[in-house]
Amino acid sequence: MQFSIYNFQFAIPPLAVWLSGDTMRTMHASSTAARLKSQGHANESGSLRSRLAGFDARVLASFRRRLIAWYQDNARPLPWRDRSDPYAVWVSEIMLQQTTVAAVVPYFNRFLTRFPTVEKLAGAREDEVLRLWEGLGYYSRARNLHKAAREVAGRRGGRFPDDVAELMELPGIGRYTAGAIASFAFNRPAPIVEANSERAFCRLLGFCGDPRSAAGRKLLWEFASRVVKCKAPGLVNQALMELGATVCTSESPECGACPVRKYCEAHNRGWQHEIPLRARRAAPTSVTEIAVAVHRDGRYLLRKRAAGERWAGLWDFARFGWDERDGKTPSAIAGAVRDAYGLDVVVTGRLAEIRHSVTRFRITLCCFLAEWMAGEIDSKLRGARWIAPRQFDRLPLSTTGRKLARLLGERA
Repeated sequence: MQFSIYNFQFAIPPLAVWLSGDTMRTMHASSTAARLKSQGHANESGSLRSRLAGFDARVLASFRRRLIAWYQDNARPLPWRDRSDPYAVWVSEIMLQQTTVAAVVPYFNRFLTRFPTVEKLAGAREDEVLRLWEGLGYYSRARNLHKAAREVAGRRGGRFPDDVAELMELPGIGRYTAGAIASFAFNRPAPIVEANSERAFCRLLGFCGDPRSAAGRKLLWEFASRVVKCKAPGLVNQALMELGATVCTSESPECGACPVRKYCEAHNRGWQHEIPLRARRAAPTSVTEIAVAVHRDGRYLLRKRAAGERWAGLWDFARFGWDERDGKTPSAIAGAVRDAYGLDVVVTGRLAEIRHSVTRFRITLCCFLAEWMAGEIDSKLRGARWIAPRQFDRLPLSTTGRKLARLLGERA
């Protein structure tokens, strides 16, 4: 039998899963490039350089005027746009990484209400920060946000750097986020290349290569640097990102509504549905896990996940990766709890089945109830303890852990 409180257990995935991201992109890029070439879509470096050079000072000035005028009339009313302080900009940009605007808005409002300044965030406990982040996912963002707040509030005396290189020294801040803070909060001419602006840049230049390749990144960042060399770089960056998010979209670009379509190589040649080259996603992998709510004298066993684990810093019920071939017998589940925690339990029933996804894994979580019979928590598991249902709301839990906690709360 195979199970683990630390790792997924799953069947051997298809060949595509074993290929690296670079290999998959190269294969996809080759096939797409061949198709575009057959259709006359040249992508030679000389041609791209010519298109880049075409965005001279005169063209860029006109491009910016049209873009800014459109943005001022069409920008969505988002809460972080009402604030230009670097703290609010930073929090919003970290939250927006790999997360939709609609999902971020309520989290941003709650977070800024609870932690209105970098000093307040720095003084908070990690559990408090993770509890407010709960459900937003990618929890390393929250942990790095907390670490960076402590550095800014402590070593830097509460002052955010206004330089991209200095900003990138803070935990969790990469080139894009540093550029966003520098341009939005300090109006520095810092380029930004993120999902939305990247898509717009590829189409503007007619770049049909892989935007994730070294050559692609170099080209797009160079173009972004040219675009923001002006008096209002922050406004230009905001407008570019808004254009990509609302008009120059991935699936159905609305070229007729685009204020800068006259400068767009993809639109002029009818390539907008082919560009940018998309990364081919690996096939999802199905995984089964088991969660066990072990009950003892009105309390349940929970463990704070350690650094390096999935959901590090969050609390969770006893959870194991599970091989479906082993079956979900009460004795097997009790054996998993005994081996992991040093406790003898009796499984008393099945509570629920929860389906969810983590990156490319499609997880079926089977939740069971168990009653403690004997033994004490293994001393090696320092983060494990018995917790009453009334205390669940104070702890940061994973989304599935919260669902299980609510089920248990209804039974209390």
